[in-house]
Amino acid sequence: MHGATAAWVPNVLFGLNPMWVATLMLIATYAAIMSEKVNRAIVALLGAGLMILIGVLNQEAAVAGIDFNTLALLTGMMIIVAITRKCGMFQYVAIWSAKKVKASPAGILFMLQIVTAVFSAFLDNVTTVLLMVPVTLVITDELKVKPWPFLVAMIFASNVGGTATLIGDPPNILIGSATGLSFNAFVFNLAPVIIVIQAVVLVIFHLLWGRRLHATPEARARVMNFDEREAITDTLLLKQSLFVLGLVILAFVTARHLHLEPGTIAMFGAALLMLAHVLGKPAETQSHEVHQIFCEVEWVTIFFFVGLFVVVAGVEHAGLLKLMAEKLVQATGGDMAVTAIAILWVSAILSAVVDNIPFVATMIPLIKAMGPTFGGPDALEPLWWSLSLGACLGGNGTLIGASANLTVAGLAERAGHPVRFIPYMKVAFPVMLVTIVIAMFYLEWRYL
Repeated sequence: MHGATAAWVPNVLFGLNPMWVATLMLIATYAAIMSEKVNRAIVALLGAGLMILIGVLNQEAAVAGIDFNTLALLTGMMIIVAITRKCGMFQYVAIWSAKKVKASPAGILFMLQIVTAVFSAFLDNVTTVLLMVPVTLVITDELKVKPWPFLVAMIFASNVGGTATLIGDPPNILIGSATGLSFNAFVFNLAPVIIVIQAVVLVIFHLLWGRRLHATPEARARVMNFDEREAITDTLLLKQSLFVLGLVILAFVTARHLHLEPGTIAMFGAALLMLAHVLGKPAETQSHEVHQIFCEVEWVTIFFFVGLFVVVAGVEHAGLLKLMAEKLVQATGGDMAVTAIAILWVSAILSAVVDNIPFVATMIPLIKAMGPTFGGPDALEPLWWSLSLGACLGGNGTLIGASANLTVAGLAERAGHPVRFIPYMKVAFPVMLVTIVIAMFYLEWRYL
């Protein structure tokens, strides 16, 4: 995905060292994002522009560094969700979920994590949070409780659940594509530890927040008195949305056999649902509907990704990520156990501060090159599971560690409930470390 930048040789102004310049640019960009003084999309785009102006990248290399599959996946699923939301399906799910646990805030916190984790395994985790965040905000608004614990727990559940399958998280898609590991291989090797990790996270968040979440009897009674069937405002649109969502999910599951990328599937699904939604309406009405749908896309998040991909491509192209990965391989001295654990921890820490997609893209060829050392490609499987667990779970550590995190933050900010970088990291980073410790013991027990 980022290999297309290889033809460009950095030519930094005044002959400065490209690696140092790119590293300083990355640090400055992340510091500005963390300060929250300027919108993160503006910061990322400015950082991307400076990478080009300074000479770390040229324009072609910068464009090649953008992961358009992720952008297409995000945009397509945002459109599908924007249309589906109109029929009242998410309100239906919100009311149904709340009533199943007697409108108890602690019960809802528990239930939403389970639903999010399961959906993230069979959808992708970005799609899942796009579906679940509106549900969560409806519930918390009715119960008059702060949505912050629910949103943080949902981020974790989406990334943990997404780790269990080939299609759940972008790093797994990269690893599966590069190695030929099947959907079933991911489930067999990763799902067992993911079930344990999710159970531990459920307990942690219950102890942190669940015990202290309370709603008044009046608020709970209001929710219990709702009729979820009344939330469905457009039965035809509901059927159309469910049909398209079903097709999209099926296509995600069978994407390798169809030779399609998730971004293509999401965009085609979005176009299909838009067509069904506006078909037969006057041209003027169609234009109004399409404009309204596109207005609901989280463009701040989309353009933040555009800028961030370019900034990280600059760092990658300048050689920093490759140097760090090579040093890691050298430091392990060819020992499988040491190498696997090192990959797990380095992937986790770096994926918390650098988007895990370019990091995984850099690590894949380096791990492949270790095949002869460990006895061939088949012997490398433990290293692939280490990379997957480290990159996917490590993405929980900060707000910019994974696509799902930023998607939740964007949706929450639009709804007036911003998720801030530092408060999130104070809670998330220690919990992420707990999940990595569990993953480490699992790798040692099963493979090493």
